[in-house]
Parts: sequence; C-alpha cells; structure tokens
Amino acid sequence: MRATEGEVRKDVAAGKSYLIVPVGRKAEGYLRFRGYNISQPFAGFSDNPMHTDAVAIGKFVVDKFLAGEVDRVELVYTRFVSAGRQEVVRRPLVPLGGDLVNAEADEHGTASGDYEYEPDPTAILDTLLPRYVEARVYAALLNAAASEHAFRQRAMKSATDNAEELIKNLTRVMNRARQDSITTEIMEIVGGAEALSSDDDDFVSSSGTVVFARSA
Repeated sequence: MRATEGEVRKDVAAGKSYLIVPVGRKAEGYLRFRGYNISQPFAGFSDNPMHTDAVAIGKFVVDKFLAGEVDRVELVYTRFVSAGRQEVVRRPLVPLGGDLVNAEADEHGTASGDYEYEPDPTAILDTLLPRYVEARVYAALLNAAASEHAFRQRAMKSATDNAEELIKNLTRVMNRARQDSITTEIMEIVGGAEALSSDDDDFVSSSGTVVFARSA
C-alpha cells in the first residue's frame, strides 16, 4: 500500500490522473480512509484466491483500458520469495510493453525467419492476451496470499516465543516468592519454638527451687 501511495504521488506530481483498484478489505479501507480515487474494489478471497477471482479482476481492468478510461495498468503486490522474505513488486499489466516481449524472446532465444499464423495474429492475440492478464493477476493474488500467511506465521511464532519467555520469567518470580514465603514461615516457626523453649527454662529456674530444713 505504501508502494501504491508512492506511485500515486508521482502521477499527481506529474499532473496525471489515476485510478486504484484495491484487492482486499484492508487495502480498500486504507486507501479509502486517505481519500484516494478508488474504483470498484474486490474482496472476500484474499486468504484463498481462485482463478475466477483473477478473471473478474483482469476483465475489469482490461475493459477500462479498452474503453480508453486508462492508458496503462500496473500491478502492485507482495511477491513471495521464501518464508522469511517477501518483497514488494510493481509490474506493468497492460499494454504489453515491447521491452518485456524482447526480454522474453532473448530468454528463450531468437530465431530468424517468417512465420505463418493460423488463425491470424489478431485472433490469436485476442485469445491469448486475456489469458495472459488473468495468469498475471492470479499469480499476484497467490503471491500476496502466500506472503500474508508467511507474515502471520512469523508473527505467531514471535508471539509464542515471547509468551514462553514471559512464562519462564513469571515462573521464576513465582518460585522465588514461594521460596521466600516458605523461608519466612520456617523462620517464624523456629523463632516461636525458641521463644517457647526460653519460657520453659525461666519457669523451671524460678519455681523449681526446693529449700530443705534440717533439725540439729
């Protein structure tokens, strides 16, 4: 969301308009509370996104693009790298940039020659491009869900570790207090026993004297 805010600020500073399509209730609430220009939100599937959710999102943004309401669409999401590392990613969705096409071509190798397409290239693109958008959106949803679950797992582990450490500290405090209480009781018992023993000795010494009288 902070990355999205950064992109919005750049567009506003350049005098461009923008439209945000939030996915998830937290994103919608965060952006709506701050007064950003929000389009139709999509929510209710963040924990377990389905391909049908990606289809709905992809169709919505592509229709906006084809209608001329926006000139480009970008994805901003959290990419899952590992359980301990996730990173924010911003990628263009539509239109498909030439640099991306050239990068994919270089990755798989380039070949010279003429190609024949059946059906024609326009029909192929009309079929493949929506699938491409759906796949990109679905991958972003899955990455975001995995990143969220990983963050929750780390947060729960941290909370568990803190709770265990707190239990250890409180157990030490309780044992120390109980030991002090037991020691105090023992000292009181010993002190009471010594006091009773001292009272008995005083009684014998004061009342145990016998005087004998003898006649001559």
